[in-house]
Amino acid sequence: MFLVEGNKTIKEIPSSGYRIKEIFSVNSDSLSVESSLITKISPSELKKISFLQHPKDSVAVCELKEERIVENNLTQLVLDGIQDPGNLGTIIRLADWFGIPQIICSEDTVDLYNPKVIQASMGSFLRVNLVYQNLENFMHESDAAIIGTDMDGVSFYDYPFPTQFNLVLGNEGNGIRPEIEKLLTDKITIPRFGKSQATESLNVSMAAGIILGQIFSKK
Repeated sequence: MFLVEGNKTIKEIPSSGYRIKEIFSVNSDSLSVESSLITKISPSELKKISFLQHPKDSVAVCELKEERIVENNLTQLVLDGIQDPGNLGTIIRLADWFGIPQIICSEDTVDLYNPKVIQASMGSFLRVNLVYQNLENFMHESDAAIIGTDMDGVSFYDYPFPTQFNLVLGNEGNGIRPEIEKLLTDKITIPRFGKSQATESLNVSMAAGIILGQIFSKK
């Protein structure tokens, strides 16, 4: 089981592949779900069970979904050891925005069902398929180009992105691990235009947004 907070996201769950087990709510009027699933509680009770500092209107207890790889994706994100829940949630939201249906995660990437990931995704986890895999095995079996972000890569503004590819984003502190880097077919980077050296690198979710914006601007 895992928790989803807020009526706005909870209302979207029935049309996704997830199943609601129970809802605890202080305001269930706008929830279009079976009334038998809803237990009315007080604001103080909501505060006790919520992961948020300022809880919203409801908390839903949902069943985990079985992982399943969806084949034939033209553009796919591959995450190598992303650890920050906020980064993963934001990347899921970006994938949803740009119409990327699937993200492949290394086995040590932060858990999708971490409450902070669910919250940061703003409901996008319902529409983007996440699968945790051994990345080396996955890349060996993939027929698509494997493009990694690297400070020494070619400018992504000049890079001719193919029709089908995997975009690899590395760990916040260490980047893409060496054994995965060896399997990349190409390396790209976001060139720095500012003269200050104080900013050593970009946040991984910020970099993902910049790169995806450039890719899809050409489509």
